[in-house]
Amino acid sequence: MSTPIKVLFLDMGGVILTNGWPQSSRKLAAEKFSLDFKEFNDRHKLFFDTYESGKISLDDYLQQTVFYEPRSFTPEVFADFIFQQTQPDNDMLAFVQKLKKQYGIRIIALNNEGRELNDYRIRTFGLDKFIDAFISSAFVKLRKPDKEIYTLALDIAFVKPSEALYLDDRLVFINVARSLGIQGIQHISLEETRRALLQYGMAVD
Repeated sequence: MSTPIKVLFLDMGGVILTNGWPQSSRKLAAEKFSLDFKEFNDRHKLFFDTYESGKISLDDYLQQTVFYEPRSFTPEVFADFIFQQTQPDNDMLAFVQKLKKQYGIRIIALNNEGRELNDYRIRTFGLDKFIDAFISSAFVKLRKPDKEIYTLALDIAFVKPSEALYLDDRLVFINVARSLGIQGIQHISLEETRRALLQYGMAVD
């Protein structure tokens, strides 16, 4: 008999929301603000992991990637553009809330996200209304695929790996979780996730 699932570790970007600051959005920003995309993207690659690790602020990130020279727009305008890129997956948001209500499992976010962007996404879409805790990279100073962020999640949830289920759109992150004994589902679509949950005894209407 399989061990009952007590907690669902949930990635946010690519599962219940769009990704926070993907390349497609950075290209749109380059077009809108007349930036050299290659130069901007090269700088982004140098500083974004540090931002997601909570070691620099969004303002620091923008100073290094965009405002290292005078611009005709302000950091506030650019930051607002970043925030506005996020869109919810309303069907998945409703599904996860039904899952929590129907089976009484805890929902814990496990995501790589910079603090300001993470805060905006949580508040704007009311994620704190159904997510019990946020193990976000900027908060804990660890990023996936570092195994320590997964073991920290297990400690905070106070569950055995076999009692946890991890939902993420990126298989590489799921495989790290599996190496620690955490069960995982790769989110491709709502219907596929719904079917995958059946093997764990969870049938959501």
